[in-house]
Amino acid sequence: MTGSIPAEGTRTAQGTAPVRHVRTARGTTLQAVLLDMDGTLVDTEGFWWAAEVSVFAEFGHELTEEQRQVVVGGPMSRSAAYLIATTGADIGLTELAGRLNTRFEELIDGDVPLMPGARRLLTELAAHDVPTALVSASHRRIIDRVLRSLGHEFHLSVAGDEIPRTKPHPDPYLHAAAALGADTRRCAVVEDTLTGVTAAEAAGCAVVAVPSVAPIEPAPGRHLVRSLTEVDLPFLRSVVDRLQ
Repeated sequence: MTGSIPAEGTRTAQGTAPVRHVRTARGTTLQAVLLDMDGTLVDTEGFWWAAEVSVFAEFGHELTEEQRQVVVGGPMSRSAAYLIATTGADIGLTELAGRLNTRFEELIDGDVPLMPGARRLLTELAAHDVPTALVSASHRRIIDRVLRSLGHEFHLSVAGDEIPRTKPHPDPYLHAAAALGADTRRCAVVEDTLTGVTAAEAAGCAVVAVPSVAPIEPAPGRHLVRSLTEVDLPFLRSVVDRLQ
């Protein structure tokens, strides 16, 4: 589904949520927490790579680790186009995206494994009424399926096929913050890839990087942690405070 995020609300696993009424924490520095999905909250990066390897094997192409490092964390359109270009596979971009999404759904086949610390962090944010958004480069059909496994009601979710430009452009995070009525400089973003980190930093957000498949280099204002077990609400508040 392509288009802009609705002004009155946005899709969640349950349908449409009226985001314009979300109460941000105006009295505190932290106003919202925006979280990536694949590799950050759910352990799915390996499933995506397995789907890509499987589909391209059907066309007689063997993908390499070098190609994996390029596509990890990237939007479907960019990753699929890159793999077509580097392999020469005889398939169009739209057909390939459909095949990859279908193969991914076949591989996860039920509940999606969560990353260590994800459930605790989401529970803590909900307990303190912190506005949250799921901001992913994955397509809506994938996000809605994964949301059922997460068991957390986000105030909104942003899919990669719902906006003209997705990560590494800042647009997804700018959209999410605007929909929540939050200042991007008062939003904490949690990401696992350089693509996502680049998008969040370009939007002006405070960024916590939790590298999954590919390493992320330290940079000024970038907070690196080993897993979500190191991330809690006081920590997220502190990284936003340092940005002010």
